[in-house]
Amino acid sequence: MNGKIFVPVICGPTASGKTTLGVNIAQKLEGEIVSADSMQIYTGMEIASAKPSKSEMQGIPHHLMDFLSPSEPFSVADYVELAHKCIQDIHSRGKIPIIVGGTGLYISSVINNITFDDTGSDPDFRFEMKEFAEKNGNEALWQKLNEIDPQSAAKLHPNNLNRVIRALEVYHLSGKKISCVQSQSRLNESPYEPFYLMPDFEREQLYSRINDRVDVMMSKGLLEEAREFFTHSDYATSAQAIGYKELKPFLDGEKPLEECVEKLKQSTRNYAKRQLTWFNKVPQLNRINGNDLTSGIKISEIVKKLVKRYSFLEKNMI
Repeated sequence: MNGKIFVPVICGPTASGKTTLGVNIAQKLEGEIVSADSMQIYTGMEIASAKPSKSEMQGIPHHLMDFLSPSEPFSVADYVELAHKCIQDIHSRGKIPIIVGGTGLYISSVINNITFDDTGSDPDFRFEMKEFAEKNGNEALWQKLNEIDPQSAAKLHPNNLNRVIRALEVYHLSGKKISCVQSQSRLNESPYEPFYLMPDFEREQLYSRINDRVDVMMSKGLLEEAREFFTHSDYATSAQAIGYKELKPFLDGEKPLEECVEKLKQSTRNYAKRQLTWFNKVPQLNRINGNDLTSGIKISEIVKKLVKRYSFLEKNMI
């Protein structure tokens, strides 16, 4: 392994069975799970973030989950710092760290050992950019970035306002394109040997699973969770979680519930599409037929392949 830490990565779109697969592999490899979900970090967002229950965890330790108030700021850099420490700790105890999640930026930043620029911040500039976006639209602000750093702009959706503003802020403060800063950060060698696994479904089947999941979430009390969530006015970042903002028009008496639920299903399907676009670009991505994941035999075959490829895992087999 050339001194690198072996890290299985269970990634993929929402509702694809990542949690179940991760737990099963962790059981067979004596592993522990490091969550890579940008919303499961928050407390009190159990249903909206599809946070696994204790019974679903089946006794497997899950890290970087349910530890932060939704009012607290949290960045990719914060996640990377915590994830590195967590992986090192699991490894030092002779366990296998297994990353499980659907937030591609979190996963790639950790696995590729991305370091983040130490450029400061300019609150007045950020406020000015937000005002510009409110007045002229997110697309117009994105175009500002496209003019100075088309490489970064191409990777960002115009509605990803925080990251567009940050890219502009870095250029404003340092005169450097954030894409150059990021490319320089990739010069640091990764301490990990990843093995990517993605549960794979035909698109229509995945969408059907998403629709069913939303119905289950509603039956579990998602509407009540959203109502409680919106009693707090300081939940800026977490308020972008799919599952709350789509229900707000109903809570505000503006739209019928059925229309909001359909909007939630559509937003979740669109999110899954973006996730697939991200993960399909991952080199050496190992796809697994999602329909096979209900079979313990199939999961055992997957683990055997891992053990065959990485002989040192044999001592971890149960």
